[in-house]
Amino acid sequence: MSIIIRKEDALNYHSQGQPGKIEVVPTKMLSSQLDLALAYSPGVAEPCKEIAENVENVYKYTAKGNLVAVITNGTAVLGLGNIGPEASKPVMEGKGVLFKKFAGIDVFDIEINETDPEKFVQIVKSLEPTFGGINLEDIKAPECFYIEEELRKRMAIPVMHDDQHGTAIISSAALLNALEVSGKKIEEIKLVVSGAGAAAMACVKLYLALGLKKENLVMYDKDGVIRKDRINLHESHVFIATDKNLNSLAEAVVNADVFLGLSVGGILTAEMVKTMAPGPIVFALANPNPEIEYETAMACRNDIIMATGRSDHPNQVNNVLGFPYIFRGALDVRATEINEEMKLAAVKAIANLAKEPVPEIVNKAYGDDKIVFGRNYLIPKPLDPRLITEVSSAVAQAAMDSGVAKVFITDWDAYKTKLMQRIGVDQKLMTLLMNKARQNPKRIVFAEADKYKILKAAQIVEDEGLGIPILLGNEEKIRSIIEEYKLDLRKSIIIDHVKDKDKIRVFAQKLYDKRKRKGITLEDAIRLMHERNYFGTMLVETGEADAFISGLTKDYAQAILPALHVIGVAKSVNKVAGLYIVNSKKGPYFFADTTVNIDPTVDELVEIIGLSANFVKSLEIIPRIAVLSYSNFGSAKGKIPEKTMMAAKKANELYADLLIEGDIQADVALRPKLQQEVFPFSELAEEGANTLIFPDLASGNIAYKLLHEIGGSEVIGPILLGMAKPVHILQLGSSVRDIVNMATIALVDAQD
Repeated sequence: MSIIIRKEDALNYHSQGQPGKIEVVPTKMLSSQLDLALAYSPGVAEPCKEIAENVENVYKYTAKGNLVAVITNGTAVLGLGNIGPEASKPVMEGKGVLFKKFAGIDVFDIEINETDPEKFVQIVKSLEPTFGGINLEDIKAPECFYIEEELRKRMAIPVMHDDQHGTAIISSAALLNALEVSGKKIEEIKLVVSGAGAAAMACVKLYLALGLKKENLVMYDKDGVIRKDRINLHESHVFIATDKNLNSLAEAVVNADVFLGLSVGGILTAEMVKTMAPGPIVFALANPNPEIEYETAMACRNDIIMATGRSDHPNQVNNVLGFPYIFRGALDVRATEINEEMKLAAVKAIANLAKEPVPEIVNKAYGDDKIVFGRNYLIPKPLDPRLITEVSSAVAQAAMDSGVAKVFITDWDAYKTKLMQRIGVDQKLMTLLMNKARQNPKRIVFAEADKYKILKAAQIVEDEGLGIPILLGNEEKIRSIIEEYKLDLRKSIIIDHVKDKDKIRVFAQKLYDKRKRKGITLEDAIRLMHERNYFGTMLVETGEADAFISGLTKDYAQAILPALHVIGVAKSVNKVAGLYIVNSKKGPYFFADTTVNIDPTVDELVEIIGLSANFVKSLEIIPRIAVLSYSNFGSAKGKIPEKTMMAAKKANELYADLLIEGDIQADVALRPKLQQEVFPFSELAEEGANTLIFPDLASGNIAYKLLHEIGGSEVIGPILLGMAKPVHILQLGSSVRDIVNMATIALVDAQD
């Protein structure tokens, strides 16, 4: 689907809190006078002397080896054109965020106020001591060709203009696979290209390297077909100019096997597509409006293979499949450049990955268990966790084989493990869940819809296609808030429950039938159904909604009680539990029980372990469970060590497929190397724990709140485990982001 971006939301996103999207975070402790002396003067003198003696030591003692500059002069920004260096800065910061998210690469964005190509080259060349690589971005053609070529000649670190080569690499992988699906050979195809800018020229050069015959190529730009007899033919176009007597795009595409569009929307018509060769391949990559709309192209021929630059259609040609992993591989072997061999290695790695069985985590993220190589799946999905290992490794290997690497990798298994540690499922967890929610949107009740935060969260849920909000509360007040804050909730359903007397009577009868032997009269049930948490959970219980969210304005215990009365616990569950996801730099951790059971018994702890493990497994993560204590394997006596030790023992007997250890201290559980040295028998000695079961509510609640406030971790929850249907209770004062995260989890629960 296409995400709706509103001006106010975009401006608020960039301005609220700390302006911008990036910050510099120290990687060493700076808490003591000694730390400061080591970080700066006088301790800093020692690494300085080591680097002065051998300049390669800069990679050993500084961040250079993991630092890329994203550099522009703002002359060709996105679809905005020449907006200048300052206006381009949000884009460059955004590119830096993608580098970090997908490949763990740090970025400084540099916007240079210089349009003279030679002066620009000199400025960037002077930055070489600082960076391990240079990503050129949004520089207009034809200057970008000269700038990249000169910097590659003059610098001994990787330089790549992603606007050119990113699209070329990803589209090349898609082309190779499309040709395989259609049974065609690249050396035999006729290719027509609409557009002759930086990306189009880079694509053509790479296609030629893959075997395309130059005589089978025709390019078209705003001035028409690029022919050898064109007056004032630009020098960058000389080598691709055709001598064919063609005067229009319509003439050029007749009997063409492949159309590549990197130009403007709507330039290719259905009539033109109908004149192409059998089994045509159409890559309409103009964004946001492709050269021909996907639906139009697919409707005019049933033998077409189609790719666009959009995420709402199959085969999205997205540069994020390439640049983070290409730079990752280049940095890891200290390559002196990104050469053709490395680009081709990336092409083949991306193409080959699409032919491999798709991991379940990708199927779940995209809500499709039938993702298989073919005309609708030519290249991997952007959230495929295998990209970092396969593409980075291929690029690193090609750098070594082609002689541009300064460092050599010998243990590839260890290298791939390190890559996954840099960036694994953890940073993509909510993205994966949101993608899954979009595949089959469910109905979610927001019980406190007369609050701005709830309505704003509901708008995000609606805008991103995560689900269908049901807004519960006084309709007049809800509409007043929507109008006051200019919210747009056209697809949401408003239910003024107090006015729906018929439904109150029906729901009250159902509640009475459930709890008449537990002290509730019919009159009580009618009164309770006027309360939104009872009414809202009954909507879920009766199938009129699929999930329920409440708790923004009520104490947790008060908010959860109606759900327990109306929906109740799942079969074979005796007690519900609460869990938080703590997203840290080291990955996601799962804390339970943090909200429900004050002092669980041994058997209750065992049930909490099972509920937590099932939830973690539902995210396609293998739970590694530590039952926490102040003792390590009986090193101290007391009620908590004895309880946690017994719970771990019983859980191991009951859940034979799980890794469970206890009693164990929290720091030991998280440090596999320490366990290997001191407790090598531990079930968690290999990788450490990711699922932490606390001995009582106080310790769990305190721990996650401290990590959230002091540790800077993102905390998602509380997630209610063990309910018969998806119900989640917010913490008092939750932010809009917290509410959206919880709604996403509830909506995914509803799918399962």
